[in-house]
Parts: sequence; C-alpha cells; structure tokens
Amino acid sequence: MDPMSDTPLPRLSERDRPWLMRTYAGHSDAKRSNELYRRNLEKGQTGLSVAFDLPTQTGYDPDHELANGEVGKVGVSIAHVGDMRTLLDGIPLDQMNTSMTINATAAWLLALYVVVAEEQGVPQDRLQGTTQNDILKEYLSRGTYAFPPGPSMRLIADTIAYTVTQVPKWNPINICSYHLQEAGATPVQEIAFTMSNAIAVLDAVRERVPEELMEDVFGRISFFVNAGVRFVEEHAKLRAMAQLWDELGRERYGVQDDKKRRFRYGVQVNSLGLTEVQPENNVYRIALEALAVTLGRGTRARAVQLPAWNEALGLPRPWDQQWSLRLQQILAYETDLLEYPDIFEGSKVMDALVTELLSAAKEEMTHVAELGGAVDGVDYMKGALVESQRERFSRIEAGEQTVVGINRFTSSEPSPLTADGDAGILVVDSRVEAEQREAVSRWRSERDQAGVDAALKELARVARSDEENVMPATITAARAGATTGEWAQTLREVFGEYRAPTGVGEAAALPSEEVAELREEVERVSDALGRRLKFLVGKPGLDGHSNGAEQIAVRARDAGMDVVYEGIRLTPSQIATSAAQEGVHIIGLSILSGSHRELIPTVLKALRDAGIEDVPVVVGGIIPEADAAWLREAGVASVYTPKDWDLNRMMRDIIELVAARHGIAAPA
Repeated sequence: MDPMSDTPLPRLSERDRPWLMRTYAGHSDAKRSNELYRRNLEKGQTGLSVAFDLPTQTGYDPDHELANGEVGKVGVSIAHVGDMRTLLDGIPLDQMNTSMTINATAAWLLALYVVVAEEQGVPQDRLQGTTQNDILKEYLSRGTYAFPPGPSMRLIADTIAYTVTQVPKWNPINICSYHLQEAGATPVQEIAFTMSNAIAVLDAVRERVPEELMEDVFGRISFFVNAGVRFVEEHAKLRAMAQLWDELGRERYGVQDDKKRRFRYGVQVNSLGLTEVQPENNVYRIALEALAVTLGRGTRARAVQLPAWNEALGLPRPWDQQWSLRLQQILAYETDLLEYPDIFEGSKVMDALVTELLSAAKEEMTHVAELGGAVDGVDYMKGALVESQRERFSRIEAGEQTVVGINRFTSSEPSPLTADGDAGILVVDSRVEAEQREAVSRWRSERDQAGVDAALKELARVARSDEENVMPATITAARAGATTGEWAQTLREVFGEYRAPTGVGEAAALPSEEVAELREEVERVSDALGRRLKFLVGKPGLDGHSNGAEQIAVRARDAGMDVVYEGIRLTPSQIATSAAQEGVHIIGLSILSGSHRELIPTVLKALRDAGIEDVPVVVGGIIPEADAAWLREAGVASVYTPKDWDLNRMMRDIIELVAARHGIAAPA
C-alpha cells in the first residue's frame, strides 16, 4: 500500500518471463566451441550467441593470406557445412534460439544453419534466431564488410525476402547500433544513424518483395543496441527508439498491426567503457549498464548478453562468461524488477529526456535523408563518429569526463583477479590455425568437386541477374560443400571489392594548449629532418576495429605530422610498400584481434625485405604484458594497450623516437 493513500501500489499479477540470456562466445574451432556452448547451456543460458572469427566474418578460408594469424582468435572458424555440423552437434535446432553475429557473410552462414537443420530433420519454418546482417554499420564502425554498398544491400534484402516466407520465425537482420556507440556515437547519433540505416534496409527490401509482405517484413526487423554506464540517459534513448520505430511503421510503411510495430531488440552492454586498468571495476559498470535495458518493462530487452569483466584484457575464459551469466540470473530471479509495470511511466524527467533526444535525432535523420539516405551518407556518418570519438577522448584527457581508475582514483592495490601471470584471459592454442588450414584442404579434396563447381557457377549467374534471390543458390552451394571463401570469392568476382571511408579527413582539428606545444616540437624536428615528419598508421590483418587507429591518426595530424592512413585490412607487404614509397619516419600498427604475435613479426620482416628496417615501429592493441615484452625483444620500439589513454603522451613518444633515430638533440 502507498503510505500516503489507500490505493494499492501497481504490481503485476505474476512475474514477467525473463529475457533470453546469452553469452557471446566462440573460439578456435567448431569442436571446442560446441563443448563451450553445451557447458553454457547447462549453466542456465537460454539462447546461443555465436561469435565467428574474422576470416569467417569477411569471407576468407583459413588458408587465405589475409587469414594469417586470425583463425579462431575472436570467434569460431566456420569454413563449410561440416564445421557448422560440428558446431551444432547435440544442440536441437527446433528448440534453440540462435543469434549469429555475422554481417557480410550472413546469407552464407544462415544457409549453412539451414542445411544442418535439414540434416537434423528440422524444417526451415521452425527455426528461431537472428543473423545480424547490418552492413552499413560495418562501413561505419566494425569493418567486417566484403562487398560494395549496393550489392551488400541487395544481399541483405534477398535474405530478408527469403526468410519472411520460408523461415518466418527468424529475424533476418538486427539493425546494430551497438558498434556505432563503440565508434563514438552520442545517444542522438545512435538513434538517428540506426533508424536511417533501418530505412535504407526497408526501402531496399521494398523493391524485392510484393507490397503486401512489407508489414510482415517490418515485423521481423530487430535491433541490437548498446547501453552505456549513463543508464538513465541510455534508458531514455531506448524509449525514444521505440517511439520512433512505431512512428516509422505507421507513417512510412503503413503497418497497422501494433505487435509488428514493436521495437524488438537484443543488447550487449558497453564494451567501450571497460578498462584494462583496475579491471575489477568493470563488474560494476556491466551491472549498472544492464539496468538500462531491464528496469523499464515497456522498453525491456528481449535478449541480453553481457561482456566479461576482462574483455579489455583479452578473450574471456568460461569462468568469466559464467560470472556474466550469473549477473543476469541474479537480476532476473533474485531482484523484483520483473514484478512491476513500467516504473518510468509518467516520469516527468524521463518524458522530457525522451522528447529532447527524439527532437535532436529527427533533425539528424533529416540531414542524412538530404544526403540521399544512409547508403549515400556513409562518408558523412563516418566522419561524424570519428569527430564524436575525438571529443570523448579530449574530455577524458582534460578531466572533464571521469573514468574511475583512468583519470581519477588511480591509486590501486594489486588485483588478485590478474595475479596468476596470464592476465586472466583465454589464449587460443597456436596449433588451431594450422589444424584449420589442413582441415579445409582435406575437405576440398574429399568432396564432389563437380557438384561444387556447378553450384558456384549457378550462384554467379543469379548474382549477375539482379532479379533472382541469391538465397536458394547459396543454400545449394552450402549443401554441395562449397567453402566460405569460395562463396565470397564468387560474389567478389561479380560485385567487386570496396574500401570504406576512414573519417580521418573529416574530423575537426583539436584546439588545445598541449596540442599547440606538440605542433611546435613537430616543427622543430621536421626542420632538422629537412621535411615534414611523416607517420604511417597501419592495420594489418582482418581486424576492422579501427577506432583507436583513427584517433591516433587524427591526433598526429592535429600535432602537425603528415599522416598516411589507408584504413583496414592491409597485408604486411602492402604496409611495407606504402612505408617505402611514402618515405615515412615512423610506423604505428594497430591490432585488437589478438593476432599480434603472428602479424607483427611478419610486418617487421616485410620492412626488412623492403630495405627500411631502420624505421621505428610502435604497436597498439589488446596485448598482454608478456606479449608486449616479447614484441619489444622482436624489435618493436614501444607497445601501447588500452591503459595508455593519453594520446598527447603517445604523440610525444613518437616525436622523441623519430628525433632519437635521426640524432636530433632534445630542445635546450
């Protein structure tokens, strides 16, 4: 009872059902990941969330040159239907809800899933799950694209058109704002760019399905969002997105069914805010962020996966994933948040915040629409994200934005969680890559090659036609035994390849006293060199997480250096060739996928082969201290990890390295 009245407090007649509880997981090969999934399901996980390695995500087989060092590192390697069969062994697909974080190759991985379900005797119309399948945010943030925008949108549209009739319980796409926030998006940008992406997808599908199916299409669109530690504002963001999605359904697409206009989303809370320093603090951050997506009944997530406390250090162990799962279970089963109606309903503060976010987001959406929509607006949106990330870094550096353990409250006791010497992370067995290379070669030698050739020829014909849906031909290729790389290469030959914008040139210059001092030092060293100090920022391998590399490039440019940054997905030989042709004075390499032990020595060898081994090399990434020491012994001048958040200090290090290498004395 309310103590001030006789009116009973509102309470649900029975507790709500909990959301789907997932753990984003997968590593090494299909057999090891299958064992991990079974253990997680035994611990109470209620859905699968499959993490694929970078070669699988970008359409390369394990034995491709670009796959070197990347196989099984950030997810499981899936090269063909045999791998998918092993991955899902013993998991009943007619009962499981499976989320697959896959974008460029989403049609292919869904085809493999469908074929394995057939082998289990499960018809397509009983399958439940989600393929992420949002390529626009890959151009903006995560970098695991394979084809140009136009053909990529066609692949997405075909997947949606196929599933809406053949796999009707499947979510063929989740429009993914998660990585936009990781790339620096403000709440307004996250709302606006996500909804602009959704409009581009729906308009593309509209051209490939009968109009009477559009209401069903709209009802199958889901979202994958981010929730940061400012959980009140984050909850308001979600309410704003729900209102805007309902409005788009009614006004733009004529959706009459209230249920089909519902904003359906899954969530992983913010990995951007996790810190390598005092990593135990991440547990509290994750718990608070989970509240944003679970407290308000009217805008509660349908599925939640939480990062582990040590993801800023490396790949979580099964115990770390269990800890994150237990947090969800405590929220759902020990607290009372599932017992009440929406606790924010009628809140003046929440309503005002939602109104403010909606107004600003609609203005931003109008600007994107004026550029021709999200596909044509990729360059603008990418530049805006790099600029927002730059502003965030600047606030942290200036102490205007507090990050506990980073720029305040930095005194710390040694953490027992990382006292075992291995940084408390899972290290993928170095033999996995060789095993997967041998396995895919053996698969090719044992299959019906004529059947594969015929299936890929038909796939190419359908892709060139632009009229037919690519999914049936893709499923046929999967059933025949084609590989991930062969499917993607067939489409690359039809669609061409693509390099997304970096956004570095669009970011505004940073005015600050410290940057001005850096410019003076760059001028002094450049005068001594006889030309402008030139810095190459390179990303070898398939790692597409370029936020850090972009911020380094922007700050180096602001400090007065000539910067060479060509974006992601470069081979070691390409980096060495560019360094030699550009005559650079220093090289910075960024790798966040854990492949530094394989790729950095390869780059160093390529530099030696190009005759420029005297150019100092610095490396940044998620690198354990033992590996950092190993890299320095191998010839790397400096190693930076997420604990090194002061960009200006890094710039000073770089200037001093160049000066020392060329015998330029320090200023008097």
